[in-house]
Amino acid sequence: MDKSLPPGLYIVATPIGNLSDLSARATETLRRADHILAEDKRVSAKLLAYAGAKAPMTTYHDHSSGEERLRALDLIGRKAVALISDAGTPLISDPGYKLVRAAREAGLPIFTIPGPCAAIAALTLAGLPTDRFLFAGFLPAKSKARRDAIAELANIRGSLVLYESGPRLGESLADLADGLGERDAAVVREISKLHEECVTGTIAELAARYAKAPPKGEIVLVIGPPAEREASAEDLDAALREALALLSPSRAAAEVAARLGLPKKRAYARALELSR
Repeated sequence: MDKSLPPGLYIVATPIGNLSDLSARATETLRRADHILAEDKRVSAKLLAYAGAKAPMTTYHDHSSGEERLRALDLIGRKAVALISDAGTPLISDPGYKLVRAAREAGLPIFTIPGPCAAIAALTLAGLPTDRFLFAGFLPAKSKARRDAIAELANIRGSLVLYESGPRLGESLADLADGLGERDAAVVREISKLHEECVTGTIAELAARYAKAPPKGEIVLVIGPPAEREASAEDLDAALREALALLSPSRAAAEVAARLGLPKKRAYARALELSR
């Protein structure tokens, strides 16, 4: 019989599709845990049966109350408690961060058992830049709020990773095309499952493809960064004037050069001219 683990909170990443992706360490942790906090017990039952885990389960999700969180903290202080989401890594667009924060504030041991994450897996499939990216979770369901959220993302100089549902995919892609312009993108779905698919194209092309044919399954959108644009002399002057109102010429030049991707010497020389 598996020996129990020391008391604490164990954050366990679970498969996003293929059950074989459950790591040996995750399997051992689930088997040895005294209690399991699951986003949906019905969804997790199949995984736990596969892992041979027989610990009792309690539901824990975004709508769990503060009282339920306190009960979970009491358990964590006395037992080995595994936190799992329906699929993938807990806390990544899934419930859990409030519990982890509360456990840390209470001085309770916290361990992470890393594994599958749909956002990272989609990045590996998309063939888009991965040196800098922003995970933005789900876009709002309502069009006005969604467009506002997209406007906030427009100037991020890196790839964007978003989660989306099949029925909303076409509308979201149309709003993304309007708000972000001509960018390369990928629609990745059913990762690690039998019908895994990665469809690439511009955002507008993908919006047209899915406008009347929403796909099934869990979907990740990966959108490439905006095209590089060399800053003009007017851009440099405007940025320097704004910075010089608060900073010395050398500090203003350093900040503006970094923001616009220009040589610091050029920015500093112009900052001295403008400050005279």
